Formats: sequence, structure tokens, C-alpha cells
Amino acid sequence: MARDFRQVADTVAARIAAGRLRPGDRLPTQRAFARRYGVAESTASRVYAELTRRGLVVGEVGRGTFVRAAPPAADPALAEPGTARVDLELNYPVTRGQPELLAAGLARLARPDVLGAALGPSGAGGTAAARAAAAELLARPGWAPDPAGILFAGNGRQAIAACVAALVRPGGRLGVEALTYPVVKAVAARLGVTLVPLECDAEGLLPGALLAAHRAAPLGGLYVQPTLHNPLGTTMGAGRRAELAAALRESGLPAVEDAIWAFLRPDAAPPLAAYAPERVVLVDSLSKRLAPGLTVGFAATPAALTARVSAALRSGGWTSAGYALAAATGWIGDGTAAALSAAKREDAALRGELAAEALAGLAVRSGPCSYFCWLELPPPWRADTYVAAAARRGIAVTPAASFVVGSHSTPAAVRVGLASPPPPVLRRALDTLAELVRTGPDDLGPE
Repeated sequence: MARDFRQVADTVAARIAAGRLRPGDRLPTQRAFARRYGVAESTASRVYAELTRRGLVVGEVGRGTFVRAAPPAADPALAEPGTARVDLELNYPVTRGQPELLAAGLARLARPDVLGAALGPSGAGGTAAARAAAAELLARPGWAPDPAGILFAGNGRQAIAACVAALVRPGGRLGVEALTYPVVKAVAARLGVTLVPLECDAEGLLPGALLAAHRAAPLGGLYVQPTLHNPLGTTMGAGRRAELAAALRESGLPAVEDAIWAFLRPDAAPPLAAYAPERVVLVDSLSKRLAPGLTVGFAATPAALTARVSAALRSGGWTSAGYALAAATGWIGDGTAAALSAAKREDAALRGELAAEALAGLAVRSGPCSYFCWLELPPPWRADTYVAAAARRGIAVTPAASFVVGSHSTPAAVRVGLASPPPPVLRRALDTLAELVRTGPDDLGPE
């Protein structure tokens, strides 16, 4: 009696679940599979199709069928009480076709001579080819970095940490926007640096606030996000950047410019580094452009600061691995980085439209092509109670307290990340968040 293809698929699935077939293992050809399991080739074909449907294997044209690295996550439920979770905290975008594009770039590293070089030691300055590729990637209209000043870290966070360590001594003070990137708070605490919150307006950091804080007690430097500020989504115009550059010169302060999200706004004014090239270190990475699992951080440094930042990268153990640097150099050179950046700009615009529609009528701050928005809550909501209420509906958002610097009062607001879930799941989550705002905590009933 002929075996049902589903029974054979169950057998293979059990071997995968038990670890006898591991992620990345290649299955035999369908003809060989048919002989091994005593089935017809047509049945083997249906088995492979069923395993693909279940998300257990993936077929690659010209190469064969492989056990999938991980089963695809099911769409999370949004109805209360839900056990699944829509993560609107984590914010790493993935576009259609991204794994295939990145895989093609990695294939070149499989050659023994190329792999041998990539697995060797790598210093903060990388290679001449890597510096040239990074300079091409980071260049904006009106500004291009000097390849000689480009240094490499394992990721953008490590590049920021090295810059802060290089520019501000332990016990020193670092000026930051009053709402800032949470990692900077953690880095400063670890390095013994005090963060000084600086006033901002709808366009970003106020240069006068920087000068006033420095006069009150000397600062060691400034950390600032001129383009797509996280979490507010604001972007400085050219005039504000020029004013801030003038304030840096007047105060004699160096600055770290975080340009991690700037690839989404190629229409923005040139970076702050273009206005004060002798004072600004521009930090960027491939984590958002490409993927966080195999990434590189960049620090484009002025000549006077290159040695200090390089020493901090080495002493902190934050330099890039050679394999990641070789992969990044290839992805930039073959156009993969540019193609994915363009695709993510389109994706961010689409998700921003979804957020604007779902949250219409609410107090929302964001920017064009932003992968996050700042949702201000009406009374009597507080950020912590709203976060808890959203979590009970299976949705994770980030409370304002994560971004607040110092003892300033925490606003009733949350950051909503838009990058991670599939668009239909994102829209349902945003609808739920909007309904929650309008419902109010007093209408939720006992917990």
C-alpha cells in the first residue's frame, strides 16, 4: 500500500525536531529521497512541498533543499488575553528578498583564499578597501568623509561607546538631548560619565542650551542625533545645523553625531560633520541598513581625534571582526547596501502611512520615512500604565522613561517601533493601541 505523503513528511519533521537533521543540512535529491523512503518520485515531490509549507525546509534554486534555520513565527494574536507578542520595541527592518541578497554577497567569502584573509585579525582601521567602501557608503550631498579617518567597530553601539570613552573622561559630563537613545544612558553609566540633558524644540537641540550648560559647568563633549532623532523623529534643518556647529566652535567642544537612521532621509541637510568637520565624529552602522546579526559600525573621525577614538576601540575590545568587515565591504561594493537602503526607505514610508492612518487624531510625533513614532498620551494615562495595558493585549512598546535623561519629569508618552512586524500585523497592533488610548485606564475594568 502506497504511503501517504503526509506520513512521510511527519517522519522527516520528527527527525528535524529531534535534532537528527540540523539547521542548514541539505536534504537528498527527490530521486534519492524516493529510493530511501520507498516512495514514488511524485510522492517525494509532495513531501518536499509539504515540508516547505510547514516552514521546516527551504529550497534554493540550483543548490537543493535545506533544513530551515528556524521555523517562521506565527502572526501574533492581539485579542486579550494573548500569549503571543507583537514587538514594537525592537526596531530592525527586514525587507522582501533581503536574505537572498545578503546570501549572494556571502558566497564570495566561501573561496578559501578570500575566507583565509577574512578570518585574520582586523584592527580599528580595517583595510584600505574597507575604508574606501565605507567612505562611499557614508558620503552625502555636501559631505564626504576622508577614508583615512574611518574606523570600524563591531556595531554602531560599540562605535558610540568608543567615541564617548575617547572624548569624555571618567567623571566628566556629556551633553545630550533631553530625550536620548537609551544605549547612550547605559554607556555613560558604565564609563562613569554624567549625562547633561539639553533643551530641544520641534527642530531638535537648541545651540543656546549647549552653550549655557557648558558655561554652568564644563562639558567634555556632545552626543546628538540631527537626523531622525530617536525617539521623536525630528530632523534638523541646515540653519540649525550651522548654528550648532558655531556653538561647538565657540565652546571648543567635540561632538558625536549619531547618523544610524540618516540613510532613511537622503533629502535631509548635510550632516553636522559637514559644518564642523574638525569637531564632529560621525557614527553609523549596517545594523538597520542590512541586518544586526552580521554588521559593522563606522566612526568617521577628524584627523585630530582619530588616534583617540582608535585607542578607545582597541582598549574596549570594540573593533570589528575581519569576517564581518569583509562581508560589509562586499555588500557595499556590489550594490547590496544601496539596494536594501532604498527598499527600506520605501518600507518605512509605507509603515509611516499605516501609523498615520491608525493613530489619526492622536498626539503623534514622527518624521518622513521614520521607523518609529512618539505617542503622547492624554490624561489620566501614564506611560507605565499604558505599557502594562498594551502588554496585556500582546503588544510591547517602549515607555518614555527609557529615553529621559536625569531627574526631569517623565512625559506621558511611549515610543512605537514600526519596523519589525509584517504590515498587516502592524496595522492591527496600531489599531489596538489607538483604541486603548481612546478607552482610557478607567474604562478597562479590574485586572
